[in-house]
Amino acid sequence: MTGFVEKPEAAQVPGLVHLHTGKVRDLYRNADGALVMVASDRISAFDWVLPTAIPDKGRVLTRLSLWWFEQLEDLPNHVLSTDVPAGAPADWEGRTMVCRPLRMIPVECVARGYLAGSGLAEYEKDQTVCGLALPPGLENGSELPGSVFTPATKAEVGEHDENVSYEEMARQVGPETATTLRQRTLAAYDRARDIARERGIILADTKFEFGWDETGEAGSEPVLTLADEVLTPDSSRFWPADAWQPGRSQPSFDKQYVRDWLTSPASGWDRNGEQPPPALPDEVVEATRARYIEAYERLTGVPWS
Repeated sequence: MTGFVEKPEAAQVPGLVHLHTGKVRDLYRNADGALVMVASDRISAFDWVLPTAIPDKGRVLTRLSLWWFEQLEDLPNHVLSTDVPAGAPADWEGRTMVCRPLRMIPVECVARGYLAGSGLAEYEKDQTVCGLALPPGLENGSELPGSVFTPATKAEVGEHDENVSYEEMARQVGPETATTLRQRTLAAYDRARDIARERGIILADTKFEFGWDETGEAGSEPVLTLADEVLTPDSSRFWPADAWQPGRSQPSFDKQYVRDWLTSPASGWDRNGEQPPPALPDEVVEATRARYIEAYERLTGVPWS
């Protein structure tokens, strides 16, 4: 059993139609047909959306995404405005993006520059990542010889994303689209990796989502457009460069602190059992919040307020 410990009730806002409640975001459509994305403070781990929120997390994700969209301004993105719809809860301030509706491509576009996570597990078994052969002798956290594109299928809440080969992705979306997705994903990753490195942070890997913008004039070609969140601690592995040491798990600016507590004896939770995870203690909440905010401040150079 996976999913929400307790699924939240979506806010009802005049003029908005609620479309979906995800692990973190609530999605609405406004009267103009634009999508309204609201980032909550929910946090997930091990395919569960936990019962305890992390204060300010949704605002960090939103502000950081907007900052990265500016850094990657050569890539079309889906953001129209950050205006909070009339009648929306006051808490939506700083969490809201009004976005173009896109025909989403059903693939997570993952770029990796370091060996970690599911890539490490596959490498230890087959010396490959998504079927791509890698050199021998790599360890947990090793830098790869070059950035690699490792797509994954998108899963529903409570289900696992599954890594797929490039060839399988090309069968799903078409060879021309697959080529473009790989090129744009790796170019965006390499650019973001260099920006993060200048700020003392290693961008180990990240995932992007793209969709087709079909809102142009009649007869115009759809535009491949960057969507969802980008380069946040929820969609990326950020490591402090001065603490990087291959051969072990790396300290990180994300929810690893939550994962570590859930799998420790202190939580009393059996990850492989049927019971949902427990509430997080205050010290875990504060430590996790501090990591998200530190990632924002170190990357953008702007103090959190």
